[in-house]
This record gives sequence, structure tokens and C-alpha cells, in this order.
Amino acid sequence: MINLPKFFKPEDAGPPAKLQLPLIPLRDMVVFPYMVAPLFVGRNRSVNALSDAMNSDKTIFLVTQKNPGVDSPTENDMSRVGTIGTVLQLLKLPDGTVKALVEGKARARISRFLPSEAFFKVETEPIFEGGIDAAEAMALTRAIIESLEEYAQKNKNFSKELVRNAASIPDPSQLADTVAAHFSFKLEDKQLLLETESLTERLALLLRLIKMEVEVFVMEQRIKGRVKDQMEKTQRNYYLNEQMRAIKKEMGAEEDAADELDELEKRIGRKRLSKEAAAKVKHEFEKLKLMTPMSAEATVVRNYIEWIISLPWFDKSRVRNDIEEAEKILDEDHYGLEKPKERIVEYLAVQSLVKKIRGPILCLVGPPGVGKTSLAKSVARATGRKFVRLSLGGVRDEAEIRGHRRTYIGAMPGKIIQSLKKIGANNPVFCLDEVDKMSMDFRGDPSAALLEVLDPEQNFSFNDHYLDLDYDLSEILFITTANTLPDIPLPLQDRMEVLQLPGYTEHEKYNIAQDFLIPKQIRLNGLEGYDIQFSKNTVYEIIQKYTREAGVRNLEREIAAICRKIAREAVKNGQEKTYKVAQSAVQKYLGAPRFRHGQIEERDQIGIVTGLAWTHVGGELLCVETLVMPGKGDLIITGKLGEVMKESAQAAVSYVRSRAERLGLDPRFHRKTDLHIHVPEGAIPKDGPSAGISMCTSIVSALTRRPVHRDIAMTGEITLRGRVLPIGGLKEKILAAHRAGIRKVLIPGDNEKDLKDIPASIAKQVQIVPVEHMDEVLTHALVLADGDTLFQGSDIYFDVSADKQLHSRTTIN
Repeated sequence: MINLPKFFKPEDAGPPAKLQLPLIPLRDMVVFPYMVAPLFVGRNRSVNALSDAMNSDKTIFLVTQKNPGVDSPTENDMSRVGTIGTVLQLLKLPDGTVKALVEGKARARISRFLPSEAFFKVETEPIFEGGIDAAEAMALTRAIIESLEEYAQKNKNFSKELVRNAASIPDPSQLADTVAAHFSFKLEDKQLLLETESLTERLALLLRLIKMEVEVFVMEQRIKGRVKDQMEKTQRNYYLNEQMRAIKKEMGAEEDAADELDELEKRIGRKRLSKEAAAKVKHEFEKLKLMTPMSAEATVVRNYIEWIISLPWFDKSRVRNDIEEAEKILDEDHYGLEKPKERIVEYLAVQSLVKKIRGPILCLVGPPGVGKTSLAKSVARATGRKFVRLSLGGVRDEAEIRGHRRTYIGAMPGKIIQSLKKIGANNPVFCLDEVDKMSMDFRGDPSAALLEVLDPEQNFSFNDHYLDLDYDLSEILFITTANTLPDIPLPLQDRMEVLQLPGYTEHEKYNIAQDFLIPKQIRLNGLEGYDIQFSKNTVYEIIQKYTREAGVRNLEREIAAICRKIAREAVKNGQEKTYKVAQSAVQKYLGAPRFRHGQIEERDQIGIVTGLAWTHVGGELLCVETLVMPGKGDLIITGKLGEVMKESAQAAVSYVRSRAERLGLDPRFHRKTDLHIHVPEGAIPKDGPSAGISMCTSIVSALTRRPVHRDIAMTGEITLRGRVLPIGGLKEKILAAHRAGIRKVLIPGDNEKDLKDIPASIAKQVQIVPVEHMDEVLTHALVLADGDTLFQGSDIYFDVSADKQLHSRTTIN
């Protein structure tokens, strides 16, 4: 029997000595006895373990993690058998990690983990090896040395010095550990070698692993040689593909390519295609069968066929034409938006009468947050179609719409075809979002590519550059969305039916908040079990003083903020189940008001007129002030006004000068008087012609020293002859006037047709007076004392269209 020298020797101290040592878990590495290895230690517990070892006898216990991916291993993540080692050198690096050089001494097993928070500390018990028959040891060591020499002969990169050193090691255990440390065995195999206590079994396992490495290396060389023999000089670029093919042949998987072709042929046979697509696929498939499976061209052809057979050429969703159900769904999802809803219901009605109708192209135009995209989703739900959305914001490449030609590397179809493949139906509701945000550069104009997609007369044969086949898009219900109509190219506008979505009124926002937003936020914030009540005044307080928008996104954010604060109170006060959000509590939840709306003047004043303006977030009051000063006839206009608004002021002054005598003014007043017209909130840009009559009234009031009724507001464009021309945004302006407490609103006579859009409840509370001429405006607006008359002479005005005097007019109520 051969007695083996050990780090632990049985004769040293009777029973096996147990050591308490700091432990370092290793990743992707096994340290054997007699092995010197560098370690890069970065984890805090491992660094602490090294420090503890250096402060004692430099002895440390090294074990391998079962899963190298675990960053913070526990006791269960470590192997139970490891190596006791000695720290030879220690170097702290600038990045905080530590480089250590350790030498393995002996095998040991963890008997238990000791309590330690700074690092792992274990109690180890040594592993003693028994003896081995001398003849058996000699046979195994000789076989290992011979296998090493064979491997070194075949692999020129293997160290010959290791073979010589191994042959000079008399101890079989040391030989096994030294050789195992220098081979790139699998981590599991190395750990198994470390854990094998029987020396005979360990030597046999090592011999088997070395022979396997020899066979693998020989097979690799044979594969490389076969590939090289098959290649010509012009085929060097295909070297890796051919190597993979040879590997598959060696593994017996050469039939896989044929199986893939058979499966692809079956899928082609099952797929219903158009005549053109079927002929194209058949031609491409025949070409594919003649190609080498691993060639680049075969991959391109296979991908092309896959794209064609994965498209929904004739796959449709079942369209629901129930008009009543559709109206119910649209009303459930959106408050207001009557015109878009009406158009959608009309489409469904025609669809039920005419079995095949080309899908209309609807363009929803409106400010952010008014529900354009969500309305498109509701249309899909109401009609039973699938929904797909494609955002066009920032798209500037025509290929995003029409795809790339197959000659390009990595070519793909355009987003239209990709979306249809993803959705799996050829009649979805297709929402092209932000169609006004596209741009163009040297790669083409995507809006021009959309002309074919959105033209009902052409899109039944849409030709994608990648497919190079006609695809029918006429079954799709296209809905595009945009914030501003002028940013959409005119040819594209011509192909779409434009539906304007104006901003919501305060009344509509209130109803949306009560019916949709508040229940939604109560649900999202986990308050369904609580009684949360928002009063009417509370909601209006949030709308008026904490949001300024056309839509309801910020309103929803403010409601969500209140719900979060209520949730916090509910968690603290578990007993409270009812929370009433009063108007006075809004400031506690949301802080100081962020906005203020125009308010009615406290008294009638000279030269101050309340005008009405439209912004993208709704209507606003517009205060116009005029001051008369001694001077040389200068006209000063301030308030950051645009060119159109400045020209309106000049037109108003010209009108007043032309009517000076009838207004009781000195015809030469402009020679010795300066006029200063100012529109407050000077930091906000303002423009447009609709403040013309407001400016004119303010000028007349300042010159005649007559006050203006504080509860009258007005809007309208003025001409040089005093005619009042129509304006836009009437609904929003009247709502703003009602909100501020205005009792009478003067509007152009040509806008009388728009009064049908005013809510009946508002129309009852505000007197709306259509006017045709500036004389009528002054009659309504100026405060006259008893017996005072505004106009000198007969009360006549001029009709521009006829350019002649007309009969006297009375006040319009």
C-alpha cells in the first residue's frame, strides 16, 4: 500500500481536527490542492473574509457556487466540499476590488456555518484519503501521463512543460489535482473531481475526462479539415456556415434542413393566398430547394416566403353592424364628441345595407387630450374589429411606410404590412397617430407614401417594396389623428374626411370627470372600498384654477393627486371610510391655484372693454384698455400683439375718425391727441382679427368719455366702414363669458348660425345679440345718461356690400 502525504495527517492528532475559517464563494472556478491561482475579489463579504484571513494565519476556505449568476449567495448556493488555501499575496486595486494570490492546500468539507454578518465563516473538517494499491496507482498514473502526452502531441498549444512536470510527481493525489487544474473541464466535472474522496475513483475519472478531451479535439480537427477540403478560394466568406453544416453532419442532424423545407411546403399549401402571391411563393420555393441551406441567399428567400404566408390575405374579423350597440359603446367610452360618433354610426348603417364598402378614411383633428386615439379604440370595440395603432411622430423615412427592397441587407416590409401581420386580420381599425408630426429628409417623404395607403381608389392594390405584391388595404378602417390641420400636406388632407374635435367645455369636463375620471382614479388608487365624494364645486374649482387645457389629461392628473393623498389618509386612519372632497379642501390637496380666469369688472369704466378670445385650451376674456393723452396723433399699441391684431386697431381708429362728427368728436382730434391701446397680460402673445369691435368700442369710450357696461362682452372683426365680420371659436368664447358672469354677448350677425352648438342651459343665462354694424355695438355697449344721445343726426349705418345708405336700424335683442 502507498501512504499519501497530506496537509492533514491522521497521525497528527488522533481525531480529525476541525478548523474555523473565513469562506470565499468562487464563481466559474474550482481551486484544487497544490494549485496557485489569482483571485479578483469584489463582493464586500468576500473582501472582509480576505481581511480576516490576513489578520490571522492567512488561511481561507474556497468553495465554488452552484450557480455563478447569483450575486449574493446564501448557504444553499455553495458546494459543501472545497479547498483550504493560503493567501500568498494581497493587492488592493483603485476601484475597490482586491487581487489575491492563493495556494490550495487540502480538501475539506463544511460541517456547519458559523454566525457572522461581515463575511461567511464555516467550521471545516478535513477529508482523509485512504491508501491505494501500488500497482493500481502506477497503472492509472501511467495511463494519465500517456493521455497527457497524446493530447500535447495533437494540440500544439498545450504546455509540454506540464507533461514533464506531471511525469516527475510521485504522489498520485498531487498528480491528479495538478493535471485537473490545468484542463478546461466543465465546472461540474472539476467539482466532481474535488469531491471524489476515493483516490482510485478520482484517477479513473480524470483519465476518462482527459480521453474525452482528446476525442473532442480530434473531432474538431476532422471537422475543420473536412470544411477546408470542401471550400474554394471564392467561398471563404462561407467558412463559418460550412463549419456548422459539418458539425450537424457529425451529430447526425443533416436531415433537419429537409424537414424544414417539408414543413414550409405544408404551410404554403394550407395558406390561402392571392393568385399573384401564390405564383410568387411557388417560384421562390422552387428556387429555395436548389440552394445550399446555410447560404445567405437561402436565408433571404426563406424570410421572404415566411413573410408572405404569415400575412392575413383573407383573414377577417367578424364586423358587428348593430347600430344601437355601437352607439351604447361609444357613449360609454366618451362624453360629447357628437359629430365623430354620428359619422361612425352612419358608416355602420351603410355597412349593414351594402355588404362590401370601402373603408372610409377619417381624420380626427383636435388639441391634445381630447380623446382622438381613445375614440379610435372605441370604434374598434363598437364594430368588433381588431385595433392597431401606428405612431407617425418623427417618421422621416419613406421606407417606414413602403418597406425596403429585398436587395438591401436586413430589408423588411413597411410598418403597415408589419402591423397587419402582428394583428392577424386584414380589416382592423388602423389608427395612424400624429399624422401631422411627420417630416422628410434625403430618404424620402413618408407623407407622400401615405397618399396611396389613404386613397380608397388606390389602396386595394397597395404595393410594398419588400413584398413587391399587391395587397388589399380597402377593408381597413383607417383613422388618422392630428393636432393641427395646416401641418398635414394638402394632397393628404384631400384623401381624408376631416372631423374637428374641439376642446371640451367646462360643463363637458365636469361630466367627464364625474362619469369617467373620478371612478377610474378611485379604482387605480385602491379606494374602491371607500366612499369618495367630489362635489360639483370641487370639480369646477380644479378645472378652473388648476388646469388650462383643451383636453382632460391634466384634470385626470390632479384628480389622481387628490386620490393618492386620500389613500395616504386612509392608510393612516384605518377606521375612516367616507371622504368628502369639498371646494375648500382643494387647496390643501393641490396647493395654491396655478391659473386664474378672467373676471368681470367691478364697475362701468371709461375706455375698458371686455373682449372674447379663443385659445387652444378654450375661451378667455380679453380686456382692452384705451388711454387718451395730449400729443401729436400717435397710435401706441402694446400687449405683445400680432400683426393682424395691430391692423385691427388701426382699422378701428380709421373708422372712429370717419365717424367723428356723428360721435360728437372734433374731426381734427387725431392731430392733438395720442391714443394708447393696451391688452393686459403682456407676456402672452395675442393675434387675430376678432378683437376689432372691442378695440373700436374702447377707443370711442375713451374719446367720448362714456363708460362701457361692465357685464357686456363682444367679439367680431371690424372693417373700415364699420361692418362686423364673422369669427371662429364662438362656442368657447360664449362659455368663457358665462363663466365670468357676463350677461350680454355681442356677436357678428353671420355667426348666428353657430348658436345651435351652444348648450341650451348657457343660452338661457346669457343674452346673445347678433350685430351687423359697429353703430349697433356702440349702442349696446356704452352707458348713456338720461337724455344723452350717442350719434349726432339720423341713426344710419353703411352696408358695405351695397355701398349705399340703408334704412335706420333699431336695437337687436
